[in-house]
Amino acid sequence: MTIEQVVIWIVIGGIAGILADWLVGGLRSGLIGAIIVGILGAFIGGWLFGLLHISVATGFVGEVIKALVGAVVLLLVLRALSRL
Repeated sequence: MTIEQVVIWIVIGGIAGILADWLVGGLRSGLIGAIIVGILGAFIGGWLFGLLHISVATGFVGEVIKALVGAVVLLLVLRALSRL
């Protein structure tokens, strides 16, 4: 893993986390929290899209879309669990 890959993960995670937080009204945990939610969302989105055999745009845009969907799912699950 290179430093470039880490920076790309942080950028994609930040974009996806901020967008998901804005769409869902999630944790409101700041930039670091948004990056963490976005990176976790990227893993969830990649797994979910692979499981369902769904293909989206390629490259940076496709990765942001997958991370955004995963981050939204993650925030919705966290919101549901916090209400219990």
